[in-house]
Amino acid sequence: MNPQRIETLFLRTLLPGILLSGSVLSFQLSPQVQSSDSTAPAPPPDPVTDLLAQANDLAQNRFDNKKALALYSEALLLESANSEILWRISRSYIEIGEHLPTLSDEDKEEQLRMYEKGLEFADRSVAANPMSSMAFTTRAIARGRVALFTGLWGSVGMMKDIRADLHQALAFDSTNHLAFYALGATHMKVIEKPWILRWPLGLGWGSRGRAIALFEQAIVLKWDFIGYRLACARAYFEEGDYGRARAHLSLIPMLPTQDEDDGRYRAEARELLTRINSEEE
Repeated sequence: MNPQRIETLFLRTLLPGILLSGSVLSFQLSPQVQSSDSTAPAPPPDPVTDLLAQANDLAQNRFDNKKALALYSEALLLESANSEILWRISRSYIEIGEHLPTLSDEDKEEQLRMYEKGLEFADRSVAANPMSSMAFTTRAIARGRVALFTGLWGSVGMMKDIRADLHQALAFDSTNHLAFYALGATHMKVIEKPWILRWPLGLGWGSRGRAIALFEQAIVLKWDFIGYRLACARAYFEEGDYGRARAHLSLIPMLPTQDEDDGRYRAEARELLTRINSEEE
């Protein structure tokens, strides 16, 4: 099926009940059957589950990706083919790389090394579970970071691979908000070059309008994530739709901190809102 058609189907068929209920995602698990023997000893704690819980808290709530990476690596020693551990390690390397200084050539080489490690573990995650939506999503993001060092023209093949990975991620999980966002960001990156120059390279599919639709779908699924709303507002601004850009930007100050960069995102949102207001005067 044509990739453009696939994206359209995702956007038209994705869980309409979410839009009606206003709920991001809700899972209801059946309670476990209680043992008739109330004196039976409790099962021993699973060390991998415990390590993942600790590492996730460090990564998601404290933004300490180095300590999280150490715990994920410890868990990997216990389960070397665990796809979730592998993509979480990949994401840790990516997050560490994103926040390294980039003042010198040595700094940039170290950043690239972190991204390449992230890609290595993402590849392993996909190999461990070829049906994991997050494994494909993480690999796409890692590929995107590596591509930053070669530029669009030096990474045409990788841009196509990124798009393919994200389509695969959404095929496995049509509620994966990060995949929708990353696919939108991929479109925005591709359209940095004029269509007439990228079309012969097979990159004519890039579209700001489609990026906006993908960002909006990510927001439906994760409405309170600042990065998604800022990206969507920027795309609307470039499209000249200041009203919709302002609608997203005005909500950002009220949203909770969920990402290490949310402070910077809030500042950038204020700057963009000020620019919109000045251009409309």
